[in-house]
Amino acid sequence: MSAGRASAVKPVALAAAAAIFIALLGATITDLGDWYRQLAKPSWQPPDWLFGPAWTLIFALTAWSALRGWLRAPVAERAWLIGLFFLNGFLNVLWSLLFFRAQRPDWALIEVVFLWLSIIWLMLAAGRHDRMAAWLLLPYLAWVAFAGYLNLTVVRLNAPF
Repeated sequence: MSAGRASAVKPVALAAAAAIFIALLGATITDLGDWYRQLAKPSWQPPDWLFGPAWTLIFALTAWSALRGWLRAPVAERAWLIGLFFLNGFLNVLWSLLFFRAQRPDWALIEVVFLWLSIIWLMLAAGRHDRMAAWLLLPYLAWVAFAGYLNLTVVRLNAPF
């Protein structure tokens, strides 16, 4: 493998590893046990099996966005951009922690606003360097908006916590 090709593999591997780590961490926090099953949920909630494929696609697109943004950003801005992606990953996992582990959908509802805003921030920051990087985050933004509305509905149907 040439030196140029080897240097291109490293960012791809790191983006994939980061996405897999965040996805697995979130998945291990997500507990669909008795407490979750007993929550009243709206009839329009997608089936539980759909969340895995949806998040897999979202994490793949997010990793691709991070890679594209990082490759096209000036070296001086790369750390900042990747820091925003890590902040977003933290907020993503924090939502699962609040909703499923702390069993506080009401707190998760507040947090989901910050998660959604972090995606907007990512789109703006990555989009400065690569428009496609911003567009790749659009499904994530839409899914979190939908999940936020679902979260709101669960809070309304089950409050107080």
